[in-house]
Amino acid sequence: MVKNSMAEIVIRGAEYMALAARTAPKTRGDDFVGIRVISGEDVKKIAEAMIQFGQENNQPKWIRDGENVKESSAILLLSLEEPKAVGLNCGACGYSRCADLKTVEGPEFSGPLCAWRLIDLGIALGSAVKTASILNLDNRIMYRVGSIAKKLGMTEGPMVVGIPVSAEGKNIYFDRKI
Repeated sequence: MVKNSMAEIVIRGAEYMALAARTAPKTRGDDFVGIRVISGEDVKKIAEAMIQFGQENNQPKWIRDGENVKESSAILLLSLEEPKAVGLNCGACGYSRCADLKTVEGPEFSGPLCAWRLIDLGIALGSAVKTASILNLDNRIMYRVGSIAKKLGMTEGPMVVGIPVSAEGKNIYFDRKI
C-alpha cells in the first residue's frame, strides 16, 4: 500500500473519531463540543508553529510534540464552543452560583469554565480515542496542539484539544524523548 492511500485511510479514521465525539453523551443533552478534522498543509502549519514556539520559549516538549505532529496524517480538534454553564449551582467551577461564573482570556485558554462542560469535552475525547483504538490508529491527546490551533484561528472556543493520528510501522507517539 502506498503512503498516500494510507494517509487517506488515516483521515477517514479521524472522521470516524469525529463521529464518536459528536455522539458521545453530554450533560443534559446540550452539545457545546466543536469538532474539526484537519489534514495536509494545516497539519504542517500546526507542527511548524509548535516547533517555533518551543524554540522561541526554550520549551523542548513543544518541539518534541511538534515533530510528532509533523509526521501525523490528520488531527482531530475538539473544543468547547460558547459553553453555557449547566445551571446546577454546584460550585465545581469555584463559584457557588452559575450566574457568577465569568470566563476571562488566559495565556493559552480561557477560564474558569463550567466543570460539567469540561467533563463533556473529556467524554468526547475518550470516545474519539476509543474509536482510534478500535481502528488501530496511533494517536495521542495533546493540549499543545489545541493551544496552537486556537492561536492560528483554526478553531474557536475557550478550550481546544488536539488528537494527532498516524499509521506507521511503529507508533510515533510512543517512546518519545525530549
